[in-house]
Amino acid sequence: MAFEEKRAWVMIVVTVIAYAIYVTTVLSRAGGGPLADVAYAGVLLWTIGGAIVAAIVANIAMAITGGHGADRTDERDREINQVSERIGQSFVVIGGLAALIMAVAELRHFWIANAVYLAFVLSSVLSSVAKIMAYRKGGFQTW
Repeated sequence: MAFEEKRAWVMIVVTVIAYAIYVTTVLSRAGGGPLADVAYAGVLLWTIGGAIVAAIVANIAMAITGGHGADRTDERDREINQVSERIGQSFVVIGGLAALIMAVAELRHFWIANAVYLAFVLSSVLSSVAKIMAYRKGGFQTW
């Protein structure tokens, strides 16, 4: 398995676990009350920060255990990374538009922040899935 494919798997696992922790914590804090009244900012920042640290540590561990040159990339790796990142960016754009519409509609900050966070999560997962599929199928279709 290519190093970049392993990184994509790490990103999926870390992203899904961090978001699940966030959602579980926010829902448990709601206690049947309105979600928009939950103190979410600290949990949101901690789960995002924790996911970043976990991904960095996992990537360092993979590079160390992979041996000398395990993290080298070639032209195919760069092409797959570029295309998969473009695919994932679609959700960042969707999330930005959703946040803009929510702000214009003067929704509470809770909903805007959660829409943006969900867009980042979906972007990361979609980009990683596209990368894994490209490695499994031998690359992307060139036109």
